[in-house]
Amino acid sequence: MKKKLLLLCCALVSLCFKDDPKNITIYSIGDSTMCDFSERYLSAFGGPNYPIRGWMQVMPQFFNDQVIIHNAARSGRSSKSFRDEGFWKPVIDSVKPGDYVFIMFGGNDQKPDTLRHTEPFTTYRENMMNYVKEVRAKGANPVLFTSIVRRKFDKNGKLVDTYGDYVVAVRNLAKEMHVPMIDLYKKTGDLVQSYGPEESKKLFLYIEPGKFTKLPNGKKDDSHLCIFGATKVAALAAEGLKELKLPIAKYLK
Repeated sequence: MKKKLLLLCCALVSLCFKDDPKNITIYSIGDSTMCDFSERYLSAFGGPNYPIRGWMQVMPQFFNDQVIIHNAARSGRSSKSFRDEGFWKPVIDSVKPGDYVFIMFGGNDQKPDTLRHTEPFTTYRENMMNYVKEVRAKGANPVLFTSIVRRKFDKNGKLVDTYGDYVVAVRNLAKEMHVPMIDLYKKTGDLVQSYGPEESKKLFLYIEPGKFTKLPNGKKDDSHLCIFGATKVAALAAEGLKELKLPIAKYLK
């Protein structure tokens, strides 16, 4: 009798965590420019008000309540290590027909260590292609994203390209496989350039000395987004969904 009750309880708990079939679900995989940062993480780096955010972390505010977002992006991961470390399996196992999977890697694929490094037109392309194929095999909808730019200007105030062939590889793959793609590299590049070398700091993780006890000297981070920057990038992603006329766009506010 106890065993039957236990099984019944487990079944009820499982049902509670299933998405409402009337809702549409978006899964996202990527790196720290995309991921959620927990309160515990924020506290460890400077306090609960530490302003770092991934752009998918703020994306829910752009959709109505019919959309459920599962942001599986992880800080420090590449297209290779995200799968190798086991983060991909629970995502693809959960994906249902009609769901969307947003895919954005690149920044950590450039790292030299063997656990993360990939080459743009070979291993990186293959990894991204496999994600697309596996999503499609589940009857779901992959959407590719190029990485967001880093804040790096030359002496003339022109934004410097820091991703090179990784961006080209995503653009090429999207064309070859007829995958919807949002070119965040282009969109964020235009955004950051429009702000210029000084004002663009507002988009990234620039913290004044003394604001957080654990960061007495402040912080200057040209890769990661602050709340304001993440919200701007999320708005660009929403804009891209509308431009592509994807069905998911009708759920945007």
